[in-house]
Amino acid sequence: MSARRIVITSGKGGVGKTTTTANLGAALARTGASVVLVDADVGLRNLDIVLGLEARVRHHVLDVLEERVTLEEALVVDKRASTLRLLAAAQTREKDDVDTDAMRTLIERLRERFDYVIIDSPAGIEKGFQNAIVGADEAIVVCTPEVSAVRDADRVVGLLGTRQHISLIINRLRPALVRKGKMLSVDDVNGILHLPLLGVLADEPGVIVSTNRGEPVVFDDSSATGAAYHAIAGRITGTVTTPPEIPSEPTIMQRLGLFFGGRA
Repeated sequence: MSARRIVITSGKGGVGKTTTTANLGAALARTGASVVLVDADVGLRNLDIVLGLEARVRHHVLDVLEERVTLEEALVVDKRASTLRLLAAAQTREKDDVDTDAMRTLIERLRERFDYVIIDSPAGIEKGFQNAIVGADEAIVVCTPEVSAVRDADRVVGLLGTRQHISLIINRLRPALVRKGKMLSVDDVNGILHLPLLGVLADEPGVIVSTNRGEPVVFDDSSATGAAYHAIAGRITGTVTTPPEIPSEPTIMQRLGLFFGGRA
């Protein structure tokens, strides 16, 4: 079976692409699969920070493309999952410095070595987006329940065309706002995008704390969002066949449990 090459994209910035890339990659690696995460956001580079690997990065994707180092020298081994690797982006270069054909060839090389190649796409639909999608044969669109995010996601789906199998993750849902009619619902979002739904993630404050610490939530067995990412990974591998659960508001007893430190 050939490796799966998946690009994580959205069009709009700030919807959680990088957090999704990190957590999905870590969740897949925890199943025993070999996974490489490619940061295609040349000029910014955040995936290493979200993974807590910034101190280990010595080389980046352009070092490999321009043959200053070998691919093996540039790959960073994750400190918690031995089958997870990172290929970091260049922070002091521009997206236009990346040759699109060379990027396609690089993804093909990675495909020969790993079970999953997951590419973190930059925001926007310019050269960086083209470099991110060129080697992928699947795409996961990450979208928040906002009109602007849905519109940008719809634009990206059109640009992806028929080359990739496309699925959807809805991020940062707030059930209380949905109930009050102040936020788009899951049905509202997918009534526009019409994509297979991989998962729905609540707007859990702990995710921000986890991201700032460089600790993906999938390593926290008490995190509901971590569990949701594991379920998404299961749907990708085929081990989970149930449809995604839609997050709901916490019950009174759950609120009391949070208030009293989990004793309720």
